[in-house]
Parts: sequence; structure tokens; C-alpha cells
Amino acid sequence: MTESLPSSNQRQLQFENGSAIGTSQRWLGGQYCSVLTACGIVGCGIYDLKTAGEFGQAIAIAKGTPENPLVEPEDLFDARIVGVTAKAAELGIQVGDTGRVAIETMLAASGSANA
Repeated sequence: MTESLPSSNQRQLQFENGSAIGTSQRWLGGQYCSVLTACGIVGCGIYDLKTAGEFGQAIAIAKGTPENPLVEPEDLFDARIVGVTAKAAELGIQVGDTGRVAIETMLAASGSANA
């Protein structure tokens, strides 16, 4: 039996309103990706909005499909947001926004444009 280690990658991403960290994790039979900003996360559907909401976190999720999974953080840019926590909604992020719009909104809210 061949053992395969999972992979985890992160990189800095540049946007109009500042910088964020993109992450991608893969293991046998699964993967997820996210973009981490100073005030919240735009991620794939693996994130649980209910739990994040209980902790007052700003989370916006997009959802891939088995045929077109969200694997790399850049895959989130054009994906549509399908769910948000109350905190993300307070920032102005709405279901139907693109991931890029949600990221830019979080960056603007965090003031990281001057970072």
C-alpha cells in the first residue's frame, strides 16, 4: 500500500483593496480552499455557517460541484456566494455576489487597503 501525504498550500493574493492569504488543502478524496482576510473568510462549501455565526465570524461561502470543484483559492473569484453569516451580511456581502466582490468587501471593511 502506498501512503500519500495530504497537501496544504498558501500564498499571498493581491486585490484592489489590499492583500489576503489564499489556501488550498487536498487529501485522498477531498479538498477545500479559502481566502483569508483580516476580518473574515471567503471559502468553499465545507465551512459551517451556523457554527461560524455563533462565534460572530464573517464567513461567505461559494459552492462547487463534483464536476467542477473549488480547489484553488482563485477558483473562488468568479464563484457565486451561496451563503453568508450575519457578520458577513453586516459588511454588505450578499448571496449572489462573486467571491471576488466578497473578498474586496472584507478587505475594505478591514482597512487593509492601506497595509
